[in-house]
Amino acid sequence: MTASASTPAVVLLSGGLDSYTAAAMVQSEGASLFALTVRYGQVHACELVAARRVAASLGVERHIELTVDLSQFGGSALTGDGDVELDQPPDRAGIPSTYVPARNTVLLSLALGWAEVLGARQLVIGVNALDYSGYPDCRPAYIEAFEHLATIATRAGVEGERLHVRAPLLHLSKAAIIRHGHALGLDYGLTHSCYQPSPDGRACGRCDSCQLRARGFAEAGLDDPAITSSTLR
Repeated sequence: MTASASTPAVVLLSGGLDSYTAAAMVQSEGASLFALTVRYGQVHACELVAARRVAASLGVERHIELTVDLSQFGGSALTGDGDVELDQPPDRAGIPSTYVPARNTVLLSLALGWAEVLGARQLVIGVNALDYSGYPDCRPAYIEAFEHLATIATRAGVEGERLHVRAPLLHLSKAAIIRHGHALGLDYGLTHSCYQPSPDGRACGRCDSCQLRARGFAEAGLDDPAITSSTLR
């Protein structure tokens, strides 16, 4: 499915380059964006500031920040339960410590609720099934299952209007994602990807997310503006 002119879409905006690119791709098709950012207890909370920068850059219709503190459950290094794994191959087997149990299901459910109110028929998420760290909720089967849930669990779906989960990056490599964003004129210096930034927000360069980002820019033949700029965010 592609967006038609002025079609509203609810996008999950994290402040990272993937969600930024996914949002811009859908916007380029004519959708008007309503951005949702969730404070879920992530230790890398500087991504929330990046999400505000990205939302402003995209000129979204509205940007909502919600708090759903998943750190109360624990179970993830990203919510302060255990250590972020460093200097490990990001494509290694197994599910890493940075997996947040049910995170994408929680986030998409919140986006679905807002979409119902707006009359939006598209949820946009920047998941990727190629250059990712093995998260189970980034796979095509998961996206298909949630889209089916959205159709049977909402008024719009029951009344015969299909809801779509747009995951335009799902089958792209990180390099391809970056090339798409570059072609759209995106400023990746606005984004933040690191799972274990320093107190001043500098990327560690050693976590899975940093490694995948660095590899993607290298394979795309482009410089990462977040690295080359005077302020590393």
